[in-house]
Amino acid sequence: MTVPKSQVATIALHVLKQRLAKRERYPLVLMLEPLLRCNLSCAGCGKIQYPPHVLRRALTVEQCLDAVEECGAPVVSIPGGEPLLYPQIGELVEELVHRRKYVYLCTNALLLKDKLDQKVFTPSKRLTFSVHMDGLQQEHDASVCRTGVYDIAVEGIREAVRRGFRVTTNTTLFSTAEPMRVRDFFDAMMALDVEGMMVSPGFNYENAPDQDSFLNRERTHELFRAVLKDRKMRWRFNQSPLFLQFLMGKRDFECTPWGNPLYTIFGWQRPCYLMQDGYAATFMELMEETAWEEYGRASGNPQCQDCMVHSGYEPTAVHATFCTWRGLRDSAIATMTGKL
Repeated sequence: MTVPKSQVATIALHVLKQRLAKRERYPLVLMLEPLLRCNLSCAGCGKIQYPPHVLRRALTVEQCLDAVEECGAPVVSIPGGEPLLYPQIGELVEELVHRRKYVYLCTNALLLKDKLDQKVFTPSKRLTFSVHMDGLQQEHDASVCRTGVYDIAVEGIREAVRRGFRVTTNTTLFSTAEPMRVRDFFDAMMALDVEGMMVSPGFNYENAPDQDSFLNRERTHELFRAVLKDRKMRWRFNQSPLFLQFLMGKRDFECTPWGNPLYTIFGWQRPCYLMQDGYAATFMELMEETAWEEYGRASGNPQCQDCMVHSGYEPTAVHATFCTWRGLRDSAIATMTGKL
C-alpha cells in the first residue's frame, strides 16, 4: 500500500493556493489534541506531566471540529496523550473523514486491537493509524518504560493492516540510538507491510523525566547520516525526502512552526507543538499575534538551537518541494532512486 495520490495532490494544491494568495504563513497539518491523558509514562515525553485534574479534561467533538474548520489545514493529526482513550474518538474520526480531511491517528497501539474488534473505525484512504514505535523490542520497551508494549503494538499493526487500514509508524530517536539497530528496525517495520515510516530526533521537553538522552544538532546529523547511508529501496518513509536530507545535514532549513499548529484543551498553543509560551483564543490570533521572529534557530532562541523535529521542519521541506522546481526535482530523484 502507498500514500494515495489524492493525498499528495491535495497537499500540493493547498500549498500552491497559499502561494498564489501570497500567504507567507499557512498551516499544512493541524495537530488536534483532544486530551493529554495517556496509558504510558514515557521517559522522553513532557505531555503527561500535568496534575490529575488537567489530565481528566478533554475537548468536546464540537470544539475539535470548530478548530478544524477554523484552521483549514488539509491534514489532521490526532496526538495526545493517547487518543484511543478519548471516548468519542470514533465519532471524531468519522466527522473528519466526512469533511474530506486526511486523518493521522497517533497511537501507542495498546488499545488498537480492541478498538478494531469493536468496529469503532472503518477503513478509508483518509484514515491512517500512526503507531508510536521507537525501535526494536528492547529499545521501544525501554523508551515507553514498560515491558511487552512492542509486542502488543506489532500485533495491533498486523491486525490493522489485515483489516485494510492504512498504517504508518512514528519513531523518535534519542542519543542512545545505535544506527545498525535502527536500520534493522526499519527492516522489521517493512516486514509488517506498513505504508511508511516517520522518523524524527527527540525534542528536549523541559518537563520530561529523562533529560540526558536528547540529541544536539551535531549528534543528530551524525546519527541520521549513519542510519540513512545507502538507504534500502524497500524502506518507505511517510515524510519528505528533503526533510530526511535536512536531518543528515545536507540541507539547511529554518523552522516554520505555523505549518503544524496545535489545538489543545488550553487553546491554540504558542508557538508550536513542542514549546508552551502561552495560548491564543483563535487560530487567527495565533497566526497574527504570535511573535514568530522570536522562534527558530535564526532567532537565537536557545530553546530552538538543537531542535530538528518534524513538526517544525517538515512543513518547510514540503514548502520547498512544491514551491521550487529544484525542490520538486530533488524530491522526485530521491523518491525514484532511494538515494538521499
